[in-house]
Amino acid sequence: MRYLLLIFLLAFNFSNAQIRVSTNQRYLMTTDGKPFFWLGDTAWELFHRLTREEAEEYLELRKQQGYNVIHAVALAEMNGLRQPNRYGDLPLIEEDPTRLAVTPGTNPANETEYDYWDHVDFIINRIAYKGMYVGLLPTWGDKVAHMWGDGPIVFNEANAEVYGAALAKRYKNNWNIIWILGGDRPGTYTFKVEGIEQEFDDRDIWRAMAKGIESVLGKDAFITYHPMGGTSSSAYFHADSWLDLNAFQSGHGARETEVWDWVTRDLSMKPQKPTLDMEPCYEDHPVNPWDCKWTRAERGYFNAYDVRARIYRSVFAGGSGVTYGHHQIWQFLNTDLNPAINIGDTLIGWQKAMKAEAATQMQYLKRLMLSRPYFDRVEDQTLIASDRGVNYTDLIVATRHEKGLYAFVYLPENKSVSIDLSKLSGSTKSVSWFDPRTGKTLAGFSTTATGVMSFIPPKEGKDWVLIIDDASQNFSKP
Repeated sequence: MRYLLLIFLLAFNFSNAQIRVSTNQRYLMTTDGKPFFWLGDTAWELFHRLTREEAEEYLELRKQQGYNVIHAVALAEMNGLRQPNRYGDLPLIEEDPTRLAVTPGTNPANETEYDYWDHVDFIINRIAYKGMYVGLLPTWGDKVAHMWGDGPIVFNEANAEVYGAALAKRYKNNWNIIWILGGDRPGTYTFKVEGIEQEFDDRDIWRAMAKGIESVLGKDAFITYHPMGGTSSSAYFHADSWLDLNAFQSGHGARETEVWDWVTRDLSMKPQKPTLDMEPCYEDHPVNPWDCKWTRAERGYFNAYDVRARIYRSVFAGGSGVTYGHHQIWQFLNTDLNPAINIGDTLIGWQKAMKAEAATQMQYLKRLMLSRPYFDRVEDQTLIASDRGVNYTDLIVATRHEKGLYAFVYLPENKSVSIDLSKLSGSTKSVSWFDPRTGKTLAGFSTTATGVMSFIPPKEGKDWVLIIDDASQNFSKP
């Protein structure tokens, strides 16, 4: 009885928690109108590679670290159709997407009852229990696209629609599902097959999968698309009515990625839709390891600073959130079970990687963005009166309330910045410095100055966020 009451209370508490696009088409909110800042984590192999106990360990820590969207793939990338999960189960019968491999019963102590989809159900329900969403990828893109990957290609328009509908029916009563199509693949592309370069267009397959989902859930289904590195969903599906949120992948190929311009480009398209970086540089990922020329000395790894410098600037440019990733988490690296994938010369392991520096720091960004009026935030680089910088190393990005009630300015280098205070409201401004490494706000000062004023960040730390508030608003510290 107590268990049933708990389930009822959970359903009651979260029944209105589905996310929607805000009325200004730039951000996300819950159905009761509260701001929703998307803070995701890429756990692509979660269903495929972890036990119930391991999944619980991972999810509990991510809850404590402030994440609210856990990305996981039903038909996993790493040989997901032919390598069983940790309980010896495969997802499909004869690799047919219209035939889910399900058995009667759900008892995890009985291996004939507890099938692959029971395990997916368990993890999705645990994510819900912890108050988080699952960014559910029905499949990784290698089951659709004629590109690299384990595959095999099993989808066409007909079975993609049936499969999408089957998953939607299975999870129609789960409040915490965000549907993510794509799986690291473009909608259109050129690729060599048996030495012959060919052009492919897979968009109708993905559209069929979306149609299957909406045939069950209607427009209540929140759907987005995870594209290949260097691309955005806006290039393939922007005008499609099922696409609620654009997403791009700034990726792991270089530090010099002008992510702020990608946000601006997506937000300039009509009709306007929110956008975010769904796969920025992963912490501890070797920088461009795929050409066999990687060395620690010359390219090294993306570190916590690299992650912050990319993510803060994408959000300040207008992103509706972001998805963090760690290179040894997405694959749940355990070399006793599976070989490592592109890890350079450093073995960390997923359980240690959960506590990586930037993994803990991302919650501070979420806290900062939700500490001020949320939906009226705009990007405004005219606030910066001094040299704004030109590239990844030094470019400063500013965001403010549309009526000037506050401003946030991200400084990737510890150098002074000059701000045009005339663009902000209030006769008195409260000034403080937010530390993205610790989430602490350093005691600042008040000023009645007008016009351009210079600000010098604290000596310690490479990057900082300058906060300038209209003092009359009495905003609290993030």
